[in-house]
Amino acid sequence: MRINADFAARAAVHTDSVPWIPSPMRGVERKMLDRRSAETGRATSLVRYAPGSSFSEHIHHGGEEFLVLDGVFQDQYGDFPAGTYVRNPPTTRHAPRSDDGCTILVKLHQFDAGDRHQMSVDTRVRTPEPVAGEPGRARIALFDDAREDVRIEVWAPGASVALSRAGGLELFVLEGAFAEAGEQFGPRAWLRLPPAAAVAHFVAGEAGARVFAKSRHLSQMV
Repeated sequence: MRINADFAARAAVHTDSVPWIPSPMRGVERKMLDRRSAETGRATSLVRYAPGSSFSEHIHHGGEEFLVLDGVFQDQYGDFPAGTYVRNPPTTRHAPRSDDGCTILVKLHQFDAGDRHQMSVDTRVRTPEPVAGEPGRARIALFDDAREDVRIEVWAPGASVALSRAGGLELFVLEGAFAEAGEQFGPRAWLRLPPAAAVAHFVAGEAGARVFAKSRHLSQMV
């Protein structure tokens, strides 16, 4: 299965207009944003767990990262409420479930093969740090290395924001809205821009925007 699999092309998905599709596990549904192969390959998806649903224990050969959007995600490592960002690198295993239901944004098989840094961050208790010289823009750092920069971007109402496209750029709207290239992106909309020397320009909506962002991570995919 291939969905938005050309990483040299701009891709956008407004998930409010995309149906939920059953996964191989009962009670777990998905909205697929990008995918290059079958169940074990690279993929970016929204995943919704019905109350009491679970996945069988499995190994993340290519790593897994996710952000809990609502509810509480659970596994043998603990309970992860809405706002929690989790990285499970290659070779880790877990048995995910949700007693009361949850929705997560999840990215699979996108880690460096040698990455072994397992972590979680509760973004609800982090204060966004203003970006020097960029009025109206703040950020919450989540993970940063030579290969990728992962963070929460927080934009003030009406703010004009320019972000580098070197290495590619991926954004998912958590709250509020923004416009890019004449297209409006509201809550749970997703945008992927391929690597380019130019910067990308965004304008936050009247209520501002809170956005999950990744950059520098697409160079090896183009």
